Amino acid sequence: MSRVDKEKSVNVQVLLRCRPFSDDELRSNAPQVVTCNDYQREVAVTQTIAGKQIDRVFTFDKVFGPTARQRDLYDQAIIPIVNEVLEGFNCTIFAYGQTGTGKTYTMEGECRRAKSGPEGQLPSDAGVIPRAVKQIFDTLERQNTEYSVKVTFLELYNEEITDLLAPEEISKVALEERQKKPLPLMEDGKGGVLVRGLEEEIVTNCSEIFSLLERGSAKRRTAETLLNKQSSRSHSLFSITIHIKEATPEGEELIKCGKLNLVDLAGSENICRSGAREGRAREAGEINKSLLTLGRVITALVEHLGHVPYRDSKLTRLLRDSLGGRTKTCIIATVSPSVHCLEETLSTLDYAHRAKSIKNRPEVNQKMMKSTLIKDLYGEIDRLKAEVYAAREKVGVYIPKDRYQMEENERKAMADQIEQMTASLETNQKQITDLQEKYDSELQHSADLSKKLEATEKCLDHTSNLLSTTKEDLKQAHYNLKEKEFIISEQKKAENALAHQACVLRSELEKSSRDNASLHSKIARGDKLSAANRSVVNSFQADLASKLDILSSTLTASIDQQNKHLKAVEVLCQSCVDSHDTATLEIKKKILASKSLYMSHMEAFQNIVLLHKANTNSTLEDVSSLSAASCCSLDQLLACVEGEALKIFTDIQSLLADHRSELAHFTKELRDSFCISLDRTKDMSSFILGLFEKYTEETSKLQNHSNHTHEAQVKSLEEFQKAYEEQSKSEEQRLLADITSLVSKHIVRQRELVRLDLHVPLGQFVCK
Repeated sequence: MSRVDKEKSVNVQVLLRCRPFSDDELRSNAPQVVTCNDYQREVAVTQTIAGKQIDRVFTFDKVFGPTARQRDLYDQAIIPIVNEVLEGFNCTIFAYGQTGTGKTYTMEGECRRAKSGPEGQLPSDAGVIPRAVKQIFDTLERQNTEYSVKVTFLELYNEEITDLLAPEEISKVALEERQKKPLPLMEDGKGGVLVRGLEEEIVTNCSEIFSLLERGSAKRRTAETLLNKQSSRSHSLFSITIHIKEATPEGEELIKCGKLNLVDLAGSENICRSGAREGRAREAGEINKSLLTLGRVITALVEHLGHVPYRDSKLTRLLRDSLGGRTKTCIIATVSPSVHCLEETLSTLDYAHRAKSIKNRPEVNQKMMKSTLIKDLYGEIDRLKAEVYAAREKVGVYIPKDRYQMEENERKAMADQIEQMTASLETNQKQITDLQEKYDSELQHSADLSKKLEATEKCLDHTSNLLSTTKEDLKQAHYNLKEKEFIISEQKKAENALAHQACVLRSELEKSSRDNASLHSKIARGDKLSAANRSVVNSFQADLASKLDILSSTLTASIDQQNKHLKAVEVLCQSCVDSHDTATLEIKKKILASKSLYMSHMEAFQNIVLLHKANTNSTLEDVSSLSAASCCSLDQLLACVEGEALKIFTDIQSLLADHRSELAHFTKELRDSFCISLDRTKDMSSFILGLFEKYTEETSKLQNHSNHTHEAQVKSLEEFQKAYEEQSKSEEQRLLADITSLVSKHIVRQRELVRLDLHVPLGQFVCK
């Protein structure tokens, strides 16, 4: 849609009217679920879901509550629409909602009493149609101009169109024939539709229109349901076409045309709740089908879908220009406040709220000159006379009815195909236009980018030249700076490394001294434990006589506790095995990752070695010339370092020898104390065996337990001695390996320092 069309487009006006409670609803004391706020134009619906109350609020252009009168609705919403019809616009007003919510009352009201009102005044219950008719004629009479008013009244029942203003004087045979052949709906060639054979009645005052309205309303199909005593079973369309003569300043006479469509839709209903059966159920199904199509059309227009299903129903074809076309449209949605109609009320509110987003593009009907209109009317009269003469004299073209129906069906199919192809052509044309615009913009953008690219390339060449010269200068400056700082930095690194290694050795010695202190504390705790065991054995000998009675129960409890401990140890071992398996899997994954990383590092290192080798070959001659000069200084430096390393190695070896002798002395003392405690334990065991000879079973269990304890202690002491010796050996070997690696690293660093010094040119090295 272009910008001009968007400026001309207006939204469909949607009104909401809520009827008051009916007598049946008041007798049943039905709760109210709909609340109207006329000032804020809001409708609130209270709904209870799973015991929770939910309020939904809808906003419309105007809202009329149960206390609103017919006059209030007409004065606030309909009068401006009728004035636009008199200005030459096509306008449509239709009521939409559930059956029994007051659509027919809103549109027609009390039309029968309109003629008997005092001084032509309408009764208070008059609806939109009689009030619009009265406003039209009052305005036309005040303007004191020539005008012509035509009305049509049709009914759409079960997808068949019937003329409600057809003359009643026709014979029964003709009436039955017309009922068998409903009026066809045809395209007018201008994007609209027309009903072929529909009677147009020319009226001159309000009374004639009221009479025609009463006559047509009496023919409408109505029936009683559980929801409404007089329910409309069909849709009705009452159209008023107005032609007004105007005079231009040049003296020409023009005809201004406006059309007002007043639609009373049949109400949607729940067949189960309305009590419809057989024919009534089929009627309700057709009504709901046409209203469902209307809802689909509204949805397609709101969501801007490519295809709008106007042709799925004759109702939507009749309202095509009113929904998304050139007509100004007003929708009056009617609802019930009762909780019994909550589902249909929510559906009506959703459709009405969605219809607010539909945009129409109303246009004033083109004014025609009076002479041109008269010429067209004379031509139409001549054509009708020729058709009447041909029919009377039977001199025209006659074809069989089957062939006529077949040709009509083919023509309709072709018209539908042409319409679809036209819509497809318009869509393709729009797409082509959009693609052309995008292509032009892309070409312009490409040209701009090409210009920018050329300028950028020139700037890049200039910048590259400057950068290359700057890099050469910077490289030379860095090279000179590195030559001055290289020897000093390497000397500082060597000194820092030696100081760090000395700190590491000192920390290792401190750790060894702490281990010796902890070993002394363990031996002291062993002596205390032996003394405690001796006191426990003495107390056991003293109290043994008094505890013989409860010995069996104590042994039983001890056995149970040992079984529990064994089970706990088994569970703990199982958990350790599981954790070890998981840790093994994780270590395998880490090893694989480390292997891949190591391979990548090795490849990079090989590349670096190749590059370094290439650079080294270029400077090999300079290095050979400098090697002779630096050999003497290197030998002196290596001799000095070797002497210091030997001195450090002899000191550490003597320290380890002293440490080994102290450990051997502590081990001997620990073994002597253990032998003494073992002898005492054996004596204690023999004494206990002598006391319990009469209790053979209990004594054997106790002896087995004592033997197991003795073996565990001996084994634990042997394991401790082996672990201590192995730890001492491993620590000694680790210290020797650390010292050796330290010396080797220091020698390697000195050699690397000398090798790096050899890269310096001979003249600069002598200067320094």
